[in-house]
Amino acid sequence: MFRLVQWRLRPVRGSSCLLLAAPWRGFSGFPPGFPAAHVRSSFLDFFRRRHGHLLVPSSPVRPRADPSLLFVNAGMNQFKPVFLGTVDPRSQMASYRRVVNSQKCVRAGGKHNDLEDVGRDTYHHTFFEMLGNWSFGDYFKVEACQMAWSLLTEHYGIPADRLYVSYFGGDAASGLPADEETRNIWLDLGVSPGRILPFGLEDNFWEMGDSGPCGPCTEIHFDHMGGRDAAFLVNAGSPDVVEIWNLVFIQYNREPDRSLRLLPRFSVDTGMGLERLVSVLQGKRSNYDTDLFTPLMDAIHQRSGVGPYTGRTGTEEGSQVDLAYRVVADHIRTLSVCIADGIHPGMSGAELVLRRILRRAVRFCIQVLQAPQGALASLVPTITQLLGDAYPELKQEEDRIVDIINENEAQFLASLQQGSRIIQRTLSKKDCKHSGFPASVAWTLHRDLGFPLDLVDMMLEERGVRVNRQDLERLLSENQKDVVFPVDGLVQVGGYVVHQVTATDRLKTGDQVQLHLDQAHRLSCMVKHTATHVLNFALRKVLGPSVHQRGSHVSADRLRFDFSVKGSLSIPQLQQVERCVHDIVTANQIVHTMELPVQRAKSIRGLRTVDEVYPDPVRVVSLHVPVSELLDSPTDKDTSVELCCGTHLLRTGAIEDLVIVSEKQMVKGISRVVAVTGRDATQAREAGQALSQEVDSLSARLSGSSPSSIDSAQRLSKEASILSDAVDNTPIPQWQRRELQDRLKTLLRTSNSAIRKMELREAAQKAQAILEKNGRKALLVDFVEAESLSVLVKTVNQLSSAAPFSHVMLLTRHAHSGKVLCACQVPKDSPTLAASDWAVAVCGYLGGSAGGSTLVAKGTGTSDDITEALRWAEDFVAQKRQH
Repeated sequence: MFRLVQWRLRPVRGSSCLLLAAPWRGFSGFPPGFPAAHVRSSFLDFFRRRHGHLLVPSSPVRPRADPSLLFVNAGMNQFKPVFLGTVDPRSQMASYRRVVNSQKCVRAGGKHNDLEDVGRDTYHHTFFEMLGNWSFGDYFKVEACQMAWSLLTEHYGIPADRLYVSYFGGDAASGLPADEETRNIWLDLGVSPGRILPFGLEDNFWEMGDSGPCGPCTEIHFDHMGGRDAAFLVNAGSPDVVEIWNLVFIQYNREPDRSLRLLPRFSVDTGMGLERLVSVLQGKRSNYDTDLFTPLMDAIHQRSGVGPYTGRTGTEEGSQVDLAYRVVADHIRTLSVCIADGIHPGMSGAELVLRRILRRAVRFCIQVLQAPQGALASLVPTITQLLGDAYPELKQEEDRIVDIINENEAQFLASLQQGSRIIQRTLSKKDCKHSGFPASVAWTLHRDLGFPLDLVDMMLEERGVRVNRQDLERLLSENQKDVVFPVDGLVQVGGYVVHQVTATDRLKTGDQVQLHLDQAHRLSCMVKHTATHVLNFALRKVLGPSVHQRGSHVSADRLRFDFSVKGSLSIPQLQQVERCVHDIVTANQIVHTMELPVQRAKSIRGLRTVDEVYPDPVRVVSLHVPVSELLDSPTDKDTSVELCCGTHLLRTGAIEDLVIVSEKQMVKGISRVVAVTGRDATQAREAGQALSQEVDSLSARLSGSSPSSIDSAQRLSKEASILSDAVDNTPIPQWQRRELQDRLKTLLRTSNSAIRKMELREAAQKAQAILEKNGRKALLVDFVEAESLSVLVKTVNQLSSAAPFSHVMLLTRHAHSGKVLCACQVPKDSPTLAASDWAVAVCGYLGGSAGGSTLVAKGTGTSDDITEALRWAEDFVAQKRQH
């Protein structure tokens, strides 16, 4: 709420077993169901269990005692003291010899900055995971190359003919010879000479900085296309041939005079991006199409007002929406990881970068994806599900992450709306396409509304306009003299109130500062704080005296209150609590305060306290009844009275309204309530009413005449599912959410039951027609018209029931997607052929994938030639029988 402005400063510019090699299937990736989590765990297990490496947890993304970095941006960052020889000999790190880990990395701001590229392509990220193994004076080049090649080709099963390796080809000017040792190691491992390629200092010689440990490196590159000689595309910037693993051999020290000295002991530092590795192993060209991102893309779609993600880039129609999907998916990962590690959006350093990332994500989420406020933070549980097992701090800090994102989003949205109007008004008055957008307006947006200049550029770029860069640079040099530092905390020292801020090298003794109060933020917090007291009283009044506060959090946009209660609140109880709060708010009660000695204050009847140490004297806050009157009263006055040192309203009427938007049991006996006030409460009630009307409409349609087809029934079911997601994720009264959830569950059960009956009826008809056409042959392979994979599977089941000794496979073409659908079933005692193997082989032939069990399997493909696929499916069974 406070900020300090400094004057006259110049601007500063898994599984316990190892994965064994799987049969390669035209490089469509691993067998269906091979998840990213297994890729990560199998990497760690390979080095830990097979090669005796110590598993070291990822360090936080906030660098430890390293002012040269904004964020940890590589796996080796935490091991710098070992490389530099500055490690404390008493520490555990001093004993490291062989180490493996998966490191959280952020590249945004500073030397390594991918922020501006995120979203524009399918592989840049601000947050990524770096898999790495290290040797500190233990093994060196031979073992490092052997282990890398074994992991990739034997355990992950990547074909050797898709891989190329680069090595350091020497540099005459530096007096460095070619790394022939590494080249010979690759030859001994069976890599053909044409796939071992020399490169110079820029690509294959790694240095930590201007001085310090350094050495040659060898990189392993993957060809997405295959079946060709792609050596000329290595290190050529082609998206078809990408580096997947870098092995650095640290054998020199760069001296201050730029000379090189051999180190007394050699080390190995390797790094492989998990996201890129997973895209290779899952047969995807885009990282966003892997299971590291697809659940997140689905979650974004559920909250958005636009179509699903389609992967478009460049200037294609609709590519801006897909760009927004990628930006939001990337940025919410970065925000979650950074906040969990203690980096919060702020006004300088890493905090300022994170603030820009958050505001960029909010803007794309709301303006491009048309998602409601709060949608961004609602994605955090999905991040926790995807990454929480690998990085437990995400689970531990989930609520705090959500609160911080929501609080910062609310602050930015007010500025964003005003800024968008200013930009639009300026564009309508001036011909900015020729003269450029006025730098003075861009600077005003930045200085007064907190717009990052890159966000201004992006908003203008969408309209085909650029800011007048020369004028803007001049304004910058004339004015960021004023530097804003958010106040992190307050302490009392020697009778003074000391404001604590986070500053790097900009603030020094003697600088003049001014203290500014963020009035809008303070008032919002006052509203939520007084509302918390009212809510506490209402809960006790409705649920009884056994209710006790167990925690609370107040922010500008919402309040959170934890309390003891046997079970979750019922719908009538939630309604009663809101009515009680409403009565106190409309009564516009006076908020009374008085400072008293602690023991005197605790004599007040009905006083609410929490289990914490209070100052002496302490402040008492009461509603309606003055504190002095409460002191003299021998009975409980049935009003809210608490010990509290926070800021409050003068009257309860300023709360305007309160809506409980969430209530759930956190642990047995402890519930958490989240509530909004004022305009947010009104919007929650309006949203609840709108959703209620939509449920009424859907209910009327489902209870009317029966659907004419499976397709129309499925559309109604999907509409119910989408509406259910909206009810789950939209801020509405919690009592109403429970009512609507119950109604929608009933509607979904009714709808799905009708669909199942229609599908069974249609499947029976199709099965009968196929039997009349083919009879009960030992091998039934045919094409059938079917509306969905579900109908196809049911048809196969019906055929297998009628012909239990037949091997049955049916193919159809899906009308909407154009994909080929496949389902199969084999007899229970079939000794030679598993249904899953059959489906995987046929769908692989069709350019798709499949999965299932020994008896039943299904999958999809993309081939146009179904007739040839049917013949191929029959031949596959015939070959299996011969063996």
